[in-house]
Amino acid sequence: MDDSRYQVKLTKKENKNGGPTLVMSESSGRKFIEQDGLFFKDLAGDGALHPYEDWRLSPEERAEDLADRLSVDQMLGLMLHTPQQMLPGYSNPYLGLSTYDGKNYPETDGSVPVYAMTDQQKEFVGRDFVRHYLLSIVPDAHGSAMWVNQMQAAAEAAPFGVPVSVSTDPRHGCTATDEFNAGAGGAISHWPENIGMAATFDPKLEREYARIAAKEYRAMGLTTALSPQIDIGTEPRWGRYSGSYGESSRLAADMARAYCDGMQTTEESPDGWGADSVIAMAKHWPGAGAVEAGREAHFPCGKYAVYPGGNFEDHLIPFTEGAFDLSGGTGKTAAIMPSYIIAAGQDQENGEDVGIAFNRYLMTTLLRETYGYDEMVCTDWGLTDPLGPMNLMIGGKCWGVEALNPAERCLKIIEAGNDQFGGLSDIHRLKDAYALGVKKYGQDAMEQRIRQSAVRILRNLFRIGLFENPYTEPERANELVGTEEYCARGFDAQLKSVVMLKNRRQALPLAKKTKVYVPKQYSPAGRNWMMRMDPEINEIPVPAEILNKYFTLVDTPEEADAAIVFMRMPKNEKTGMDSGYSLADREAGGNGYVPITRQYRPYTAEYAREESLAGGDPREDFVNRCYKGKTVTAYQAADLDALLETRKAMGDKPVIACVSSDGPMVVSEFEREADGMLMGFGVTYEVFLQLVCGDAEPCGLLPFQMPANMKTIEQQQEDVPFDVECHVDSEGHVYDFAFGMSWSGVIADERVARYGRK
Repeated sequence: MDDSRYQVKLTKKENKNGGPTLVMSESSGRKFIEQDGLFFKDLAGDGALHPYEDWRLSPEERAEDLADRLSVDQMLGLMLHTPQQMLPGYSNPYLGLSTYDGKNYPETDGSVPVYAMTDQQKEFVGRDFVRHYLLSIVPDAHGSAMWVNQMQAAAEAAPFGVPVSVSTDPRHGCTATDEFNAGAGGAISHWPENIGMAATFDPKLEREYARIAAKEYRAMGLTTALSPQIDIGTEPRWGRYSGSYGESSRLAADMARAYCDGMQTTEESPDGWGADSVIAMAKHWPGAGAVEAGREAHFPCGKYAVYPGGNFEDHLIPFTEGAFDLSGGTGKTAAIMPSYIIAAGQDQENGEDVGIAFNRYLMTTLLRETYGYDEMVCTDWGLTDPLGPMNLMIGGKCWGVEALNPAERCLKIIEAGNDQFGGLSDIHRLKDAYALGVKKYGQDAMEQRIRQSAVRILRNLFRIGLFENPYTEPERANELVGTEEYCARGFDAQLKSVVMLKNRRQALPLAKKTKVYVPKQYSPAGRNWMMRMDPEINEIPVPAEILNKYFTLVDTPEEADAAIVFMRMPKNEKTGMDSGYSLADREAGGNGYVPITRQYRPYTAEYAREESLAGGDPREDFVNRCYKGKTVTAYQAADLDALLETRKAMGDKPVIACVSSDGPMVVSEFEREADGMLMGFGVTYEVFLQLVCGDAEPCGLLPFQMPANMKTIEQQQEDVPFDVECHVDSEGHVYDFAFGMSWSGVIADERVARYGRK
């Protein structure tokens, strides 16, 4: 296929004496201006050098000048941040059908490369002035870079030449069965989940991770990271626990600072900003980890956060003492994303129980006025869309303002102090909201409010050098992303993140080539993240070729000298983001609310509250979301059977449990039957195997308390850290925050001294 029509041809001008190299598309119709022996871009196309085109001025001065030149409709376009864009021609239900010259992707019969701009994207850039795009699925780094360059060329040809900013959710997670090969590199470097990075208790390592991620992002053309997630995990059942830095606000603040510094800092830049910087969008203000009973706020059934311990302020610390107080020159995270949640009872000004982005007290009085945050704020995705089912994540998340129409929701978001609408590409919705605002406040006041957001948005584009050079090098992208060095550093971080909880009679490490038995792992049929049904599976979870690199895999316990049992954290549902809601219960006459379990055996909520602390939804005629007395069974229940059956079959021979976890779980059901136990957080199976055979030594620490049972989980307070009864194992060790073991025994190093509970 001839893809030359999709390759953007570039022209450059180099400035002397440390000035930037300017890069433009030959097809954009723009020219360079030479003045005082220096080169500038004529982005306005009128031959004059305007302040926003003058790279010698500050980002603030340039943003102020450009905002004054834009029309209201153009400023509204800047406030849109699209739903997910998928490059390989996939149809996106949030965007509707994507077409290429009027044809959907299959109809092009391979004549269009996967990185071509869609008809809709061309309209977004040229007609609607949309400049912020969330990119999800890409074929590879080269394809991402090719697409970004086309988008930038289209934006450069549009009025004022305002470049595109492409955002991404975290891309550096692992697939458990990936085989590590440092020599070959990979599509991108792989690192533990946030909770795994927290288990290293090493902010310097977190900064290194963010620095590497930023380099890979910029090579792909990605300039905004929808991360870090810095909510503290005070609720053990919370579905997004794996994205947090755990239970300690102090550790979370240090990790948040390190990540934002690493992501945003261009080395040797006077103010920290430059061509290597990526905007960090810290989330979810003011902390989303105190959701009642663990129900996640992506679901209508999980919209409320509660504060029975009066500990709201502790959840602010990762922001106020971390993301807002950086060590590097950029000073603070350049963007914030508020949570979906309703922070029940926390609006001290208007008494409104509405989602954070709709709440003026939390977004303006607290965030902007009390804490002086004047950077860009972008809402989480889909706040103005129609509602979806109670138990699914699809649909709008307009918690507390469900009765408002989409335009009224948009206006309330603007009134609250937000600048950008995550997941929205329909400019007509914002135009309608603006018209409502003009009627309410007058033309001048509304235009000034929109201009304020435009300045904050544009300032970030100037900071990271996009007006000088928004383009990438597609021919080098695959060489710069997933290098041998980056993959090796990610794998090393995975090793450092694993926590050894138990090593009875020094069962670990096992000698290499030991004959090991690995039981099959059973998964019943269930719905995945894409809402499609996956079939029933019953097989050894680790590929034999990986196991045999370290050990000798045998078929039966009788042949084995040791057993390794791979286990998963118990959850209600296959997807892992437990809703805590059952349509079957509702249809049977119940209220629909069920417990979220963190144990394998069937769990009956004997100790749950009689009355929920918060509740209410337009589709419900009750407010009490109590689930006391109801029973649920973990999707992964067979993992416990596999461990217990293996223990019985192995007799006195060592049994090692390798547990893949997202956060706190009940281990009392199997811990005594295991001789050794390792817990990993988003790491590959090969990481477990290297630790089991002694190629590396465990050094991770628990970034949360391990609960003794479900009773203590039910009785803890959602907003308060360190308030569960901790599990005590057969060796007398207490699985408290900052507990972990090395080959020498319980770890008591400087990390424990700094962050451990006094």
